[in-house]
Amino acid sequence: MSAQAQLQDKTPRLQMRGIGKSYGPVRALSDVDLEVYAGEVVGLVGDNGAGKSTLVKTISGVGPADEGEIFVEGQPVKISSPQAASSLGIATVYQDLALCDNLDVVSNLFLGRERYRLGGVLNELEMERRSLEVLRTLNVKLPSVRTKVASLSGGQRQSIAVARAILGNARVVLLDEPTAALGVAQTRQVLQLIRRLREQGLAVLVISHNMADVFEVVDRIVVLRLGRRVGTFDVRNVTPERVIAAITGAEFGGIMRASSDDAEG
Repeated sequence: MSAQAQLQDKTPRLQMRGIGKSYGPVRALSDVDLEVYAGEVVGLVGDNGAGKSTLVKTISGVGPADEGEIFVEGQPVKISSPQAASSLGIATVYQDLALCDNLDVVSNLFLGRERYRLGGVLNELEMERRSLEVLRTLNVKLPSVRTKVASLSGGQRQSIAVARAILGNARVVLLDEPTAALGVAQTRQVLQLIRRLREQGLAVLVISHNMADVFEVVDRIVVLRLGRRVGTFDVRNVTPERVIAAITGAEFGGIMRASSDDAEG
């Protein structure tokens, strides 16, 4: 049995059924299903306006869905706020990363969840130890965890944002355009980081416009078009041209838009 087939036999870490979302008269999402398994990286792709950002907002609690069901480890859940998503082990790393340039790595990792000793004194040693531990787990190399974030490269900054999510005991990680505006070396570093997340058994959803990066690191590709899921592909059995055909709704070599039923094989 293939690794992907073994995944399909398990309960998804995150599953969404029939998700719908409207903004006034605009229908942003219609009857969208999505599933991500532990130890799997899924690429979410689509043209501008396809509904990718809206779907991420429903998962992260920023813009709760109007209809549909969400399950975490097979249990029905309600995600009505970012706090609710976080409590369920869902972490989102947005494109802007939300890091504080004037603070060092440790302070960024523990911002808002500082550790204290008796007497209300910051436990700097414990926070530094835990920072080194999580960065080592992700194979992130830095000059020092006391380095100011402002002096780090784009790839290192992305790594810090992801490490912060892991510190919060995340089980599902959403990465919004993680390689946008990065150079070749920094992109390679971030793609390796995503592989490490998979090795750690997390469920990872990567939203990206970069098809080369998607094909290099994901296991499955889910295509949204005009607010609907129109294709699901095993990355080992599909070409970029066929995925692009699903994204655009165009014909490539006689292949029409893929349905989620016939695209799996």
